Amino acid sequence: MITSTGNAQVRELVKLMKKSRERDRQNVFLVEGPRMTGELLDDREWQKQIQKVYFSESFTKKSGNLTEAFVRQCRTEILSDSVFEYVSDTKTPQGILAVVERRTYSRDDILRDLSGQGRAPFVIVLDNLQDPGNMGTVFRTAEAAGATGILMSSDCVDIYNPKVVRSTMGALFRVPFCRVEDLPESVEDLKKAGIRVYAAHLEGKNPYDREDYRGGTAFLIGNEGNGLREEVASCADCRIRIPMEGKAESLNAAVAAAVLMFEAGRQRRQ
Repeated sequence: MITSTGNAQVRELVKLMKKSRERDRQNVFLVEGPRMTGELLDDREWQKQIQKVYFSESFTKKSGNLTEAFVRQCRTEILSDSVFEYVSDTKTPQGILAVVERRTYSRDDILRDLSGQGRAPFVIVLDNLQDPGNMGTVFRTAEAAGATGILMSSDCVDIYNPKVVRSTMGALFRVPFCRVEDLPESVEDLKKAGIRVYAAHLEGKNPYDREDYRGGTAFLIGNEGNGLREEVASCADCRIRIPMEGKAESLNAAVAAAVLMFEAGRQRRQ
């Protein structure tokens, strides 16, 4: 059992937790909590990606079955409770943390029907989304609404930020995604693949619920404060708006994305 915060493994975990550059260099991310780490163990492909699992001493005493399952399948290490609290990114650590190698997705993965029911591609495109909670909500909603994948600009919040990972509630493991350097070019590629692109925009002329999203569909969602950049919005085939009452001028980016995604999901289930 590791009992010192000066231990080399502990110092390495702290770097991975706090520094995106170090996570990028090692091509890994961190997953905390029994629910999400358990999902990794239950998925054969993700199980292969687990590099090492760390437990707090108290967790091993109260969660014997889960601990034993990881010990049988993965490299593991026990940390004293105080050391685990030192490396954790949460105020109330749950006692289990996994270092996981990332998976790489292609455009074909994003366009592939995840349900196996032959549905057309359904893609969410994020332009400079910055809030970790919003990013996590978009992932969770995308999975629930049946999206086939997510494209995001390179300046979006780091998807492997521990706060983002937690807020996806496991959707990160199941929804393919790509971070791209040239978002307008990637949107044009979607159009070449026969996908109709809609920009969620305050200047949209068409009410969102009057469109047909049963074919190949992509929604462009912009930054929380500034919306879509014009060079991205101008790539859309159509600008749409969500009608609002009262004095509200706009919706939270993740909420707007959810409204659009569930309308598309509703149409596709009919």
